[in-house]
Amino acid sequence: MTDQSEAPVLDVRGEICPYPMLRTNRELDEVQPGVPELRVWTDHPPALSTIPPEAMKRGYGCEIAERAAGEWEIRIFNAEASA
Repeated sequence: MTDQSEAPVLDVRGEICPYPMLRTNRELDEVQPGVPELRVWTDHPPALSTIPPEAMKRGYGCEIAERAAGEWEIRIFNAEASA
């Protein structure tokens, strides 16, 4: 498992749909393709149901954890490496 301090963080707090999903897709496809792990911070609840399916289409696994009241971290990871 990757150390939390080593994984890149995409902070999309304050952004509303569709921007959190679009920025995450861009990060996975263009900025850091094949990244072993990406942490996405969001405070927009609909992003919790849009980002994971898009990441899974790209072959990643996802875990969601609440960071603080009304803020979440979506951990996107290489599903093959975790198997």
